[in-house]
Amino acid sequence: MSGHSKWHNIQQRKGKQDAKRGNEFTKAAKAIAMAAQKGGDAAMNFSLRLAIDKAKAVGMPKDNIDRAIKRGTGEIEGLKMEEVTYEGFGPGGAAILIKCVTDNKNRTVSDLKHILNLHGGSFGSAGSVAWMFEQVGVVTILDLRFMISDLAKRGEFELKMIESGAEDIIDDSEAEIIIKTKPEGLRQITEKLKELGIEPTESGPRWVAKDKIKVDKDVEEKLGELFAELEAHDDVEDYFTNAE
Repeated sequence: MSGHSKWHNIQQRKGKQDAKRGNEFTKAAKAIAMAAQKGGDAAMNFSLRLAIDKAKAVGMPKDNIDRAIKRGTGEIEGLKMEEVTYEGFGPGGAAILIKCVTDNKNRTVSDLKHILNLHGGSFGSAGSVAWMFEQVGVVTILDLRFMISDLAKRGEFELKMIESGAEDIIDDSEAEIIIKTKPEGLRQITEKLKELGIEPTESGPRWVAKDKIKVDKDVEEKLGELFAELEAHDDVEDYFTNAE
């Protein structure tokens, strides 16, 4: 699990936050519009609720969120969004899954091919990489102080998570707790956390590599540059790799 966070955290340490901040609202709006195509009521549409939670986490104003929902439902005219996952390889043969939300797949494919080729990677055909990953539900919360200081309360918390469908609870090195479940268990986990007064910092389905590969410092640097460009692209919602 921590491997996914690692690459995002590398970008933060390199001072990529200004560029990232510039397209966070664009990405959040696309994700909301995409989810709202299945219904504009977040109480009935869990995917929309997750998208709204992510938008709020990056400080997206309520008016922007409401407009994105209306674009998705068709109340406001706009381009139709599609969610698509592309496959490719990075430097060192690292497998990469790239999750996109786009209104123009031809443009997105062209851009991704260019980015991958520029950084020593290649665009893959359907199925070339996906078999190396499995989809899981992941909920991330800040490592609450009482969970560290009071083992009894920590045990009680973990038991409640397990009863709600958690398959693994991991203490991440970035002072976070990562709760792993089946994708269909996300709703029950997030609802239980909110009952406990805990707001997830991130939640949603995630592709996790079945087997990780180690990369040397040179490859790590090249992958970091590649992932920085992917993060900066407005159509890229997330990416996943088997590089450790």
